[in-house]
Amino acid sequence: MLTDIQIAQATKLKHIDEIGAKLGLKPADMDLYGKFKSKLPLDLIDDNKVNESNLILVTAITPTPAGEGKTTTSIGLADGLSKLNKKTTVVLREPSLGPVFGIKGGAAGGGYAQVVPMEDINLHFTGDFSAIEKANNLLAALIDNNVQSKNRSLGIDPRTILWKRCMDMNDRALRKVITALGGKSGGIPMETGFNITAASEVMAILCISKNIADLKEKFGNIYVGDTFDNQPIFARDIKAEGAMTSLMKDAIKPNLVQTLEATPAIIHGGPFANIAQGTNSIIATKMGMSLADYVVTEAGFGADLGAEKFFNIKCRYAGISPKAVVIVATIRALKYHGGKALKELTQEDVEAVVQGKENLRKHVETINSFGLPAVVCINRFHSDTDAEIEALKTACVDCNVPFVVSEGFAKGSEGTLDLAREVMNAAESCESTFKPTYNLEDSVREKIEKVCRTVYGAQYVIFSNKAKRQLKRFEELGFGDLPICIAKTQKSLSDDEKLLGRPENFDIHIREFEIAAGAGFLIPIAGTILRMPGLPSTPAAEGIDIDDHGIISGLS
Repeated sequence: MLTDIQIAQATKLKHIDEIGAKLGLKPADMDLYGKFKSKLPLDLIDDNKVNESNLILVTAITPTPAGEGKTTTSIGLADGLSKLNKKTTVVLREPSLGPVFGIKGGAAGGGYAQVVPMEDINLHFTGDFSAIEKANNLLAALIDNNVQSKNRSLGIDPRTILWKRCMDMNDRALRKVITALGGKSGGIPMETGFNITAASEVMAILCISKNIADLKEKFGNIYVGDTFDNQPIFARDIKAEGAMTSLMKDAIKPNLVQTLEATPAIIHGGPFANIAQGTNSIIATKMGMSLADYVVTEAGFGADLGAEKFFNIKCRYAGISPKAVVIVATIRALKYHGGKALKELTQEDVEAVVQGKENLRKHVETINSFGLPAVVCINRFHSDTDAEIEALKTACVDCNVPFVVSEGFAKGSEGTLDLAREVMNAAESCESTFKPTYNLEDSVREKIEKVCRTVYGAQYVIFSNKAKRQLKRFEELGFGDLPICIAKTQKSLSDDEKLLGRPENFDIHIREFEIAAGAGFLIPIAGTILRMPGLPSTPAAEGIDIDDHGIISGLS
């Protein structure tokens, strides 16, 4: 069996001009990055066409550590729609080097449902993440410089500074650091740390902005900390927003590439869904909706994380609503939630599939709470048996949701035609827009409780004393009417990663808050969650290599 990268490298790619032409673009409309990549100027977005497009969201049940194939499903579905002669594009997030070198080894789809050139997409791509890091760390340097300055000091109390540096790598040693050692010339020593780039507020702002002017304004709104007399300081007070935006002048433009079957693919932004909003940029989604009749996009992890934030944050700010939602379910995930050990997931166990169906049921209920039609995609793996597939089909019947077996990984578009037809039927029958989980006028506590009860199935929400103090401060600053972006483990519906399946009678514990005033949301942190991951004991980086001819291997 060929590996993902072998399949990708064996495919003859079309020139990006040909891919753009499928969306009605001319070479002059695109900013080329070589033969197979281009940037798309923001003036291609047409709000009138956005309202006419069919947006399809792909989410999933609570995943196993390896993921259940949302990206593969999204790409395969887009190829299937294209094969049915629908003008289609898939709009995805950019991979972070953290997971690429950590667990996954790549994040550009798999098998015969991939976006290419997969090596470029997985490794640096067009430099967007680098620009985000530079803009983020420029603000950190300007903050430190203002604290050090005698002539231009704003009187920032170093103890209140919230801004951290970022890097696109899993490096646990940088979670907490002391800066400015080495004497007076090195600055004032402070305890701080690093976030992974995907969890940075600059990433969040990129993905929530509408244009360069909006990006600049949002950068200026970043809350930095307080003065010694308890007055808030924002990035605009340090005059940081102009330089930060200048670093992002190209990164704000979405990237156009292609699938293995030459379906146009737009890839832009990359926030994680457990510690950030988990969806690609508003700009990229609207770009796709301006250029195609069907737009397939995904939201990270399960519907409790990425999909919830997609609706309650992204769709609110963008003024868009999907026509259908695909919930990716796998036999291995249901067995996992039915009590099967990770190392035994390739062994047949029909009873474990049956036991795990309650996790699927909860995610179906979550999508139903948004008032949109759902379709379950049974993403088939080679180890799945016919008996297990039948058990999952029965579970879907029990959940009163339409379902389709998809084999995009093994067969490309030929394996996703039934899924494409079912999605088209759902989209064409949709006559409603999504219903948010909460109102912006609700108190922050009410917003959190509504998400925790409606989406997670929690009983109560418990706030630590630290969280209560922080929340009081943020409400005093006027941030109480913002949406919320709960940081929570992706491994469970609860905030305890060991509670699999569909937990009952559990509480959610809000340990602390962070504020993304620039991006426009509050971040309640539930349980133990890290915004700078670490590498696993055997990182994927150990298997990635390059030969004398520049051919990369080991990505998957």
